[in-house]
Amino acid sequence: MDYAVFTGAILVIGVALALIAQWRDWRPPLIAAIGVGIAVRVLLMYTAAEGAWQPVDFVNSFKPAGEAVLRGEDPVLASNGGWHFLPTIPYVYGILLWFGIPWEYAGRLVTVVADIVLIPLVAKLAGGPKASLRAFQYALNPLALLVASIHGQVEPVALVFGVAAFVVARGPGSPERVGVTDSAVARFRLDVLRDGRNAVPRRALGMLVQALKPIPSDRADLKRAALAGLLMGLALCAKSWPIWLIPGFLLFLPHLRARIVGLFVTGAVPLFFLVTLPIFAGTSLSQIPEVIRVIQDIRPIVGEWGWTPWPTGGHWSLEPLMAKIGTYLIYICVVAAVVIWRRADPIDMTLAILLIFMVVTPRLGAQYLLWFMPFLIARPTRFAWPAILGTSLWAAYGYIYMTQDPATWVMLHSYWSRASIVLLPVLFLAMPWARRNPPEPELAEPVTPAGPASVTSTA
Repeated sequence: MDYAVFTGAILVIGVALALIAQWRDWRPPLIAAIGVGIAVRVLLMYTAAEGAWQPVDFVNSFKPAGEAVLRGEDPVLASNGGWHFLPTIPYVYGILLWFGIPWEYAGRLVTVVADIVLIPLVAKLAGGPKASLRAFQYALNPLALLVASIHGQVEPVALVFGVAAFVVARGPGSPERVGVTDSAVARFRLDVLRDGRNAVPRRALGMLVQALKPIPSDRADLKRAALAGLLMGLALCAKSWPIWLIPGFLLFLPHLRARIVGLFVTGAVPLFFLVTLPIFAGTSLSQIPEVIRVIQDIRPIVGEWGWTPWPTGGHWSLEPLMAKIGTYLIYICVVAAVVIWRRADPIDMTLAILLIFMVVTPRLGAQYLLWFMPFLIARPTRFAWPAILGTSLWAAYGYIYMTQDPATWVMLHSYWSRASIVLLPVLFLAMPWARRNPPEPELAEPVTPAGPASVTSTA
């Protein structure tokens, strides 16, 4: 990488400011956080675009997909398997290239703009008095800067739609809002516990009956669910991994009918981009099955992160058995996270799912580590900063130092990939263990009704 010292200095200064803000409890205005985020992202985008070194996939996979759209060809098939996702982002690449913007800028402009929009969304996700602090900390997050401004990986695009879906699904009010049914059941429990006798008060019994009834939906709830589903569907159009965000996003919707609408719209959006390939990408109807096959075809390359580099000696390798074992581990652990955090805030459940994915996955690119960053910064845990700093340092070493020349990459990759195993327990500890269950409401002391005043005779 060119400008390695300059880029490293920017990242270090940003981390220092984020930590000082945490220590001193700075709460800068949101507009200031956004301004800082724009400045550092545009600066790093400029130095990266002007440098001689460009990421391999950025040039050999992303650029051909955008050029294919410009020629009116299918980006999945024309890029020789370099693009394994729906053509939504290549459409944007093609538009920017059509305007004559050089690829080194056009490819990064998409991700930089998305990452800037994520800054106020992190504030919305966090809520409360420290919302602007969380936005400021995301604005200076080193991994976000590396992925969006230097690598041009599309994770910020998937995240901006995914996080926006959470914000819309949660709706107005406190970030800790509780569903109507859960609230009614909680009030029922309080009334029963407050009653010092065996009889259940009529009011509490009525609340229980009301809680068990289906909640009539209204138009506003369904509109909100449809909008949230549209946003989550667009996240899936950018990449396939936002499927792990769906359980938490659905739990924020107020009732079953809204969740059905949200899930339906989420699935309809990717389907729309698939069936319109003949219109927008020049794909023939006979080619659509091949497009689906290429999108689903993920090679079992392991050896980059976590536990798989140790059996492979720290080198990339096609290992179907390890990939299969790791995939089963992901499914088992994600289900376990959903069960363990089923009563928690949906953001905490999502954070747990994403972090456990990082711990057990057999294959990972450094950009994957950005998945959990907005959620962890918005709702930090006890080990949040060790996880943020550790993963950012590991990724920055690969992005900045190891890319000085091909020989350096080859020489250091085996050590770098195997060193990542040290971060697995840190990520495990950073999961929101203390927030698995919502806090129990405090119960007031039962009040004994005052009886008639006793009369004593002094005679």
